[in-house]
Amino acid sequence: MSPQEWRSRFYEDLEVGDVYRSRFGRTVTETDNLLFTTLTMNTNQLHFSSAYAEKTRWEKILVNSTFTLALVTGLSVQDVTEHTAANLAWHEVTLPAPVFYGDTIWAETEILDKRESQSNPKVGIVRMRSRGINQRREVVIEFERTIMIYRRDAPEAAPDFPGTDADWRTGPRD
Repeated sequence: MSPQEWRSRFYEDLEVGDVYRSRFGRTVTETDNLLFTTLTMNTNQLHFSSAYAEKTRWEKILVNSTFTLALVTGLSVQDVTEHTAANLAWHEVTLPAPVFYGDTIWAETEILDKRESQSNPKVGIVRMRSRGINQRREVVIEFERTIMIYRRDAPEAAPDFPGTDADWRTGPRD
């Protein structure tokens, strides 16, 4: 029996036009927003003061948009960027709808372009667009990014599971 493991996708696995949807959605909490806002030293009261936010058009605290960017990026990692060597560029970030506490966000990513690296044979360059979609089917963020991603045979992409020579001690025995 061969071992089974999911290793995400490498440069060779991504094709222009492929669309990947995150397996899970992630519900945004007040703690997520407050920690991210304070960690990044964002002093816009719209992200942490109910008294202030009540006077705005949203009438409640708005989730920090850079948290939304980070969350949607993170939701896409398992599908398309787990083997990324570097993010090279972010393009055209738009925020068509706000995110509030309690919203659940999913990510959808489409591969737009790919090419061989001219300077590093271990990687390829891929351009993609991602978007975050909430439980109301609203797009809350869209962006493009360009990544440098390892090829399947790159030494940096080798499996790192240590393995063992020990026999199993539970289950079926000979």
